[in-house]
Amino acid sequence: MSSSDINETLANIMARRSVRMYTDQDVSDGDIMTILSAANQAPSAHNNQSWRFVVVKGVKKGELVDLVSRRAGDFPRPSSTLLRMASRSIASSPVTIAVINTGELIRHGTELFDVDKDIAYDFFRTMEIQSSAAAVENMLIAATSLGISTVWLGILFLIKDDVLDLLGEKGEFMAVVPVGYASRQSSGPTKRPLEMIVKKVE
Repeated sequence: MSSSDINETLANIMARRSVRMYTDQDVSDGDIMTILSAANQAPSAHNNQSWRFVVVKGVKKGELVDLVSRRAGDFPRPSSTLLRMASRSIASSPVTIAVINTGELIRHGTELFDVDKDIAYDFFRTMEIQSSAAAVENMLIAATSLGISTVWLGILFLIKDDVLDLLGEKGEFMAVVPVGYASRQSSGPTKRPLEMIVKKVE
């Protein structure tokens, strides 16, 4: 893709990096709400928006750091290593956002569609995950556009029930995203060339 093909949206997509360590500069409430507003604009199945965003700061963020660090010892490598890295990322960020699926789409869909309940559950749960994943991606791109860095900590899925209990939430864990200003810039990993991953069928 040539530089002449890059508009502002594409430039932010290309510039996004997973940043794991942050400065002590705070992220304003206004910027957090802008990021969450972008997340809330993501497409969702039946426009159900069955996601919930929990902004974690201060004492509660410290408790989350302690939880992740403590539970890391319960897992073998490399999971324990990744959990410890995640705890350090959360600790260094001024704010962390948790994303949770509410199950509302699952409940609504299984009642609305007269199909096998197990099939309906799998179908609508998958759509909830897809919808929330789109919301998280919007969040990451919006943060990049504001000069703010993020990382999607999927490894916390290993302790998802503990995370939900700590936050006082019910539903299905989706993501924990530290948000802040990068302590150093990263060039990011090299992506596979398109010819390796694109198949054309005519």
